[in-house]
Amino acid sequence: MKLREQMPELEGATAWINDEVTKADLVGEKATLIHYWSVSCYLCKEAMPDVNELRDEYEDDLNVVAVHMPRSEDDLEMSVIEGMAIGHDITQPIFVDSEHKLTDVFENKYVPAYYLFDKEGKLRHFQAGGQGMPMLRKKIERVLNEE
Repeated sequence: MKLREQMPELEGATAWINDEVTKADLVGEKATLIHYWSVSCYLCKEAMPDVNELRDEYEDDLNVVAVHMPRSEDDLEMSVIEGMAIGHDITQPIFVDSEHKLTDVFENKYVPAYYLFDKEGKLRHFQAGGQGMPMLRKKIERVLNEE
């Protein structure tokens, strides 16, 4: 995805965990952070406490949605995904993308990966990798302060 592109519809999930949301639920009121992760991703597990901190700190101003992107056949087991979600306190809606349908729309190749959309649904920031949480926080602050 390119900056300023509109958030795509959240379609093609093989399952939802915690809650199911649509683009219409996310756009209009708050900014949205969509983060990609995988059960086999060590960096994702390391970053999850930081993501959860952002989710909790900005809960009044920021929607957070997780997308589980499997990296191999071993990542497709729902019980493992659900167990990891519980074990890492992922309470936000989780779009399980076992067929890479949303991943392909986003043109995402990385986990972890973070997509920050403003409240109008325009992509304002993208970053990938386990580092850079201070940068992500700055970008969230900037988007929230514009509104």
